[in-house]
Amino acid sequence: MPFLSPKSLASLVESAVSSRSSHLGRAAHAQIIKTLGLALEAFLSNHLINMYSKLDRPDSARTFLSLTPAHFRSVVTWTSLISGNVQNGHFASALTFFSTMRRECVQPNDFTFPCLFKAASSLHSPVLGQQFHGLALKLMLIDDVFVACSAFDMYSKTGFLNDANKVFDEMPDRNIATWNACISNAVLNGKPREAICKFVQLLRDGEVAPNSISFCAFLNACSDGAFLTQGKQLHGYLIKEGHEADVSILNGLIDFYGKCHEVGLSEKVFEKMSERNVVSWCSMLAVYEQNYMGEMACGLFWKARRAGVEPTDFMLSSVLSACAGLAALETGRAIHGLAVKACVEENIFVGSALVDMYGKCGSIQDCERAFFMMPRRNLICWNALIGGYAHQGHADMALKLFKEMTNGKDTDVLVPNYVTFVCVLTACSRGGMVKVGMKIFESMKEKYGINPGAEHYACVVDMLGRAGQVERAYQFIVQMRIRPTISIWGALLGACKMHGKPELGKIAAEKLFELDPQDSGNHIILSNMYAAAGQWDEANLVRKEMKDVGIKKGAGCSWISVKNSVHVFQAKDTSHSRNAEIQAMLAKLRKDMKAAGYIPDTKLALFDVEDEEKESEVWCHSEKIALAFGLIALPPAVPIRITKNLRVCVDCHSAIKFISGIVRREIIVRDNNRFHCFVDNQCSCGDYW
Repeated sequence: MPFLSPKSLASLVESAVSSRSSHLGRAAHAQIIKTLGLALEAFLSNHLINMYSKLDRPDSARTFLSLTPAHFRSVVTWTSLISGNVQNGHFASALTFFSTMRRECVQPNDFTFPCLFKAASSLHSPVLGQQFHGLALKLMLIDDVFVACSAFDMYSKTGFLNDANKVFDEMPDRNIATWNACISNAVLNGKPREAICKFVQLLRDGEVAPNSISFCAFLNACSDGAFLTQGKQLHGYLIKEGHEADVSILNGLIDFYGKCHEVGLSEKVFEKMSERNVVSWCSMLAVYEQNYMGEMACGLFWKARRAGVEPTDFMLSSVLSACAGLAALETGRAIHGLAVKACVEENIFVGSALVDMYGKCGSIQDCERAFFMMPRRNLICWNALIGGYAHQGHADMALKLFKEMTNGKDTDVLVPNYVTFVCVLTACSRGGMVKVGMKIFESMKEKYGINPGAEHYACVVDMLGRAGQVERAYQFIVQMRIRPTISIWGALLGACKMHGKPELGKIAAEKLFELDPQDSGNHIILSNMYAAAGQWDEANLVRKEMKDVGIKKGAGCSWISVKNSVHVFQAKDTSHSRNAEIQAMLAKLRKDMKAAGYIPDTKLALFDVEDEEKESEVWCHSEKIALAFGLIALPPAVPIRITKNLRVCVDCHSAIKFISGIVRREIIVRDNNRFHCFVDNQCSCGDYW
């Protein structure tokens, strides 16, 4: 092998750093020793120390440093060590090396300070950052654009915004990195309007031209502040200045329009892209998922797969969230298979999404399995499983898991948060555990320092109301520290309907009419409540008032998935291609149920008509039609899964219990309130919903 000069050997070392290859780095080190022996000059020593530091080999870097003569150790040596440790997240070690460097009387330079400021911000130590700032001033390096930009970024990230603004204003020169840091940090600190002002200032100053990072930061500010007009203006500017082909900017536009609920504009940007990367697909998928367009999200995911896009952890977690919203269990299982194939099922985000998806699809066994298979768990996982138990009616399991989480019996123990208490209080409500629920509610502030929010108050009202303590629930609302929301009054109205309290129900309904006058559901509940109490004049008056002000009743529907197709049914629906078979199955079920002693519950039939007509009315509800279709379309022994956009009625609940015993099938119904798992004439809710 020909003799290699020190410069050529240094290039080998740099190649190892750029390729992030420890194997290549060790080979380069061996070649240096073979060529030059152990006595190396400072030039190559610094290169090797830099290599081991950047490749996250701190022990090798430290060992090589100890073998390097003191007179070889310059600011380049120490900065290489500090930079490598900061780059790999070893911030405390970086500061230790800096202390040793100062003890050896080596002065930091303009490359050292940016690393030090980053270490201080990462350790959330503004005091340490201020000391570095003082040293930079002393050494007259603070006017360097990179040093000043790093100081500004440190102050912004540690919350010292006044100091950050002073550094920014005093900078003699600002490069685009400085402006980008200024705009981005304003967004991160919850000041989108300030970020927009800084971007406008950047354009007006004209010192440097904005780049893709600047534009994306501006779009993030517009998203956070819901500044649709400003975002559209930037879009026009981008087209005018010829940036419309930049993929990263277009991805930012997709995300911006989606967060402003302009899904159509996101789609236009996506469709017009001449080139898409995986972020483009992920961004559009997230837009659909965040705007509750689960079917579109799933469709786009399969389109991405057909286009050869390899699924990422973000893409998989997003589409799993869409499946959770749709209760699309089979699709979710298919996505789970892809996650296993891609070896990302143990990723914390994908794993959390799997737990959440199975919980919201009503498959509690799969939910548990996904939870316990995760090598490490975050609070989202715990909340998802507790929520899954709550919605399935397993209040005892939800409370047991909550106790396990808070008592320190698991290595993944975490402090419960706002969402945790919503899930636990929901479980207490579903399980009728008033005493336990009130104790947990009181512990939120006393033990964990969490101020109860509207969701927690609504859970308590629902819990008291379901237990029949409707008057106590009303008094609880009166004494609340916050203004009652729609969900709180809605919980009281539901309780009044359940327990036949039309007087209090009227109070709750009137409050709801004030807060949301166009919601037909509240009018319908009040009308049904009067109908159940036999107060037909009042029921008809509510209906008339709805008609007079132009409020239309939302259509109730149920849907069931069979062979990757979703079949949707409304009440009295006869439009399905297999309607004759459906009606025959309904007739057979009705005959079998009557023989078994079933008596229809017609209390909530909407019209003051004869009993026979009332029976026909409740028998034509959408969930019964969907169930009949499931019985003729799905193979025997396969569980039937139905989703309804409204709450399941009392008669349908009783009827499906009977049917589960007659047909010997597991029937799972997910309404807009909870899951009902029917097996052998029993429901998982224990008739408490």
